[in-house]
Amino acid sequence: MDVHVTLTGRGDLSARIYRQLREAVLDGRLRPGERLPPTRELARRLKVSRNTVSIAYDRLTAEGFLVGRVGAGTFVCDEPPGRTLPRSAPAGGDVRPRAFWRSAAPDPRTGTAALPEPGNGAVLLRDPQTGAATLREPDAGAAVPPPYDFRVGVPDPELFPLETWRRLLARELRAALVRPAGYADPAGHPGLREAIARYAGVSRSVRAGAADVLVTAGAQQALDLVGRVLIEPGDLVAVEEPGYPPARTLLRSLGARVTGVPVDAEGLVVSALPDAARLVYVTPSHQFPLGTPMSLTRRAALLKWAVRRGAVVVEDDYDSEFRFEDRPLEPLQSLDRDGHVVYVGSFSKTLLPALRLGFLVAPASLLPALRAARMLTDRHGEPSAQAALARFLDEGLMGRHIRRATREYAARRERVAAALRRDFAGLLDPVPSAAGLHLCARVSSGVRLDPGEVVSRARTAGVAVEALAAYCAETPAQAGLVIGYGAITPERIAPGMRRLAEIVRASARG
Repeated sequence: MDVHVTLTGRGDLSARIYRQLREAVLDGRLRPGERLPPTRELARRLKVSRNTVSIAYDRLTAEGFLVGRVGAGTFVCDEPPGRTLPRSAPAGGDVRPRAFWRSAAPDPRTGTAALPEPGNGAVLLRDPQTGAATLREPDAGAAVPPPYDFRVGVPDPELFPLETWRRLLARELRAALVRPAGYADPAGHPGLREAIARYAGVSRSVRAGAADVLVTAGAQQALDLVGRVLIEPGDLVAVEEPGYPPARTLLRSLGARVTGVPVDAEGLVVSALPDAARLVYVTPSHQFPLGTPMSLTRRAALLKWAVRRGAVVVEDDYDSEFRFEDRPLEPLQSLDRDGHVVYVGSFSKTLLPALRLGFLVAPASLLPALRAARMLTDRHGEPSAQAALARFLDEGLMGRHIRRATREYAARRERVAAALRRDFAGLLDPVPSAAGLHLCARVSSGVRLDPGEVVSRARTAGVAVEALAAYCAETPAQAGLVIGYGAITPERIAPGMRRLAEIVRASARG
């Protein structure tokens, strides 16, 4: 590795080389075992004599920072003497972010933040005086998942066809395929856009051609692009209550005034939408987190409302591939005849969140602006991964993977549902749901139970579960638990649910 050494100004050159190399070893920039450039090469780069560099190397070697190996070179010692704190950027003084980001970013002293990703075991905290809600993030050092992992929105990585994906990606990384110079299309790999249009059309009844598709780095970027293109600071935006916290927070970050709209057994209560809303964000196929689908009557009413108000509806279809009961209803996008729906899809739940691949289907009137916003944001995604996904879809591998994963998740879902009926009767009432990777259960009428306390006690007992309140922005929050089954192995479900039931019974007061 090239070592940056500055020799401007006056003074002993060997001493300055020595101090800067010593500092680089102490703060970790030069790691144990790392090879330093030969004295001749470093002297040439610094335009000094070789003897000047050799004096610095010899001093560092004598002090135990470097070691010379005959025929191999000079290396940092495996255990150099002493270590200082790693280098860090200046504290910033009076330089501060906007007020929104001061409240949204994690506080290093308390560990609280307004925008942790659901599914990470975050716990809702409310200020007893103001009612303001923040979420305490889990221990960043806890890399090992808990024994009973009921986190929400986490797919099973063991179901991911890794060898198939590796083969497809390796094929796309061949020199002949990466040789073309220049940037890629901000809208995404042409083959992937065609494959997504076919896939979404067949599996979800989405009406779209390749020209209507824009590939994104997941659903969150899709929503960010839509917000950038449509929302002016101060615009009113409606979201489901309870709903998906990162969507709500992202829209607020763009300057929108975000209001929650209640959800009942038929989905979003359209009659409760504010007339001035510029945009409505919904999850109609599998309401997040309750799990209920939006009825056909409500879908029609929402589309009529959007046309009447000139608003845009963002339809987030985040995990409808995993359907276990009933036949799916038509997506809003396929019912839309006036171009008021932007359809957002993601491969995070079906494949892996780490792939960061999603898409949106938008009316022709919005696509040029969305394409420009993608170009300004990060120009384009990773072409090789997009090309590999195109082959994965076109060769029927996605369909095969979905069928296998659906069978597996259906079995896990039934175990969780059976445990809710058997072990939580009279304490929690499951919310009917026909799809997805989680189930929601509300606290039964007449039962006094603090789900936040349950979540905290469960974590101590090795059970990761989430409170429904973590998805509520309004006060008082709805009381219940959200139980995921994507990350937990089948054999751990029954003992994990029994342990959770014991905690709920011990915490409940009639």
